[in-house]
Amino acid sequence: MNTSALGRIALATGITVLSAGLLPATAHADDAVVERRTLPVLVEFADSSFQDAAAVKASTPDTYFGAKKDSLASFFSELSRGKYRVVPAVDEQYVGPVKLSMAAACDYGEINTQTQKALAERGLVRGEDYDSLSMVFPAQKTGCDWAGLGSVPGPYTWINLYGTAGGLGVVGHEFGHNLGLGHQMRSMCTDGDLVDCKENGTSAKSMMGGGGTAAGISAPEMIRADWLADSEKVKVAKSGTYTLRSLHGDGNGIRALDIPMGEDRLVVEYRHAAGSFDQDIEGVHAYRVPKVNYGSSTLIDMTEANKTAGNEAPADADADAITSVIDRASKVSVAVVASGGGRAEVKVSLEGADLSADVDTPATAAAPAAEHTATDTDAGDGLPDKTEAQGNADETASATADSADLAATGGDSNTVPIAAGGAALLLVGAGALVLMRRRERA
Repeated sequence: MNTSALGRIALATGITVLSAGLLPATAHADDAVVERRTLPVLVEFADSSFQDAAAVKASTPDTYFGAKKDSLASFFSELSRGKYRVVPAVDEQYVGPVKLSMAAACDYGEINTQTQKALAERGLVRGEDYDSLSMVFPAQKTGCDWAGLGSVPGPYTWINLYGTAGGLGVVGHEFGHNLGLGHQMRSMCTDGDLVDCKENGTSAKSMMGGGGTAAGISAPEMIRADWLADSEKVKVAKSGTYTLRSLHGDGNGIRALDIPMGEDRLVVEYRHAAGSFDQDIEGVHAYRVPKVNYGSSTLIDMTEANKTAGNEAPADADADAITSVIDRASKVSVAVVASGGGRAEVKVSLEGADLSADVDTPATAAAPAAEHTATDTDAGDGLPDKTEAQGNADETASATADSADLAATGGDSNTVPIAAGGAALLLVGAGALVLMRRRERA
């Protein structure tokens, strides 16, 4: 199905992210597996219930923990190559329906507070009995402009459920926010120099940037999640030529070049079909990372015609892959020597050389069949929990903290409800993407 990037990220009904809460801790990518105890809770309101509660009960275990590739557990197991496991916090794999005393409303903080209170009355306490809380409630009367909401980073997701089953597109996206990943945007740099770029649309190279779950996540986001071993993410300290293997494929090798670029970083990856990912993505891509915030990376797009999937136009799999980029201000230049067949050679200069003058159009090898991803996609049993909480240890049960970032995509209007407290809004497109920031009160 050919859909626009913003349309895919919006998922027709909208996806939202709220920043408030603890970071789901990750273990070091070289030597450990993170097991995330996840608790889906079916929530009903005083005046609104699921129209078919039996069907919702039946679908929830499959959505979160099913053995098929389209479950949350299988998706993250494959995407992380076995490093991150989503496991049920209770034997039944969900709780509920839990009836709240509030009328149906898009008050995510109150939903959270009442849900955690109800769980505590059942002897279930976050941090002791579960790590992640996913609240699933009927959408009919809430008035929410989003289908999903997630703390970034943090332990909470809210699924504003239309119908009887939540899809991986919504649930996976929100859990991506829980990992500390924002919406991945795109910067147009058509003059060939990264000093003058303009944001335009989403990246289409990540499920966090309109690419859907089939795009997985990008290299800087893999770094943010700590899903690349040290040997796979190379911090470039000197000029030279480096061989990249496909980001999501099997085997050993470098999967990301992390290059200093003034106060920012430039992350370079190679994408090629592997397992469930990148069937429609090929080639070398580059991302600007602002001040080492890898969860807020931006795709660098050098295409002059602006005819890429990130701009609602049909495109070849490698349409916005780079051949060369240069940032004269930081004296960084990158050129692709060869790309295709599961690996790429990339030349990097940190000394001000313009490599584009020395490199011809990269030779592209015939693409072989898709690679494997080095892990099966079943949820299975993970290792014992080795996570340690990070962030504010005194976080309250409510998600309405004074300091929060809120981003919304899609919906029927251009804004989403937001609690008072000094909000600034950035609207991108008509009803397509809204970014809101609540600043910490003095």
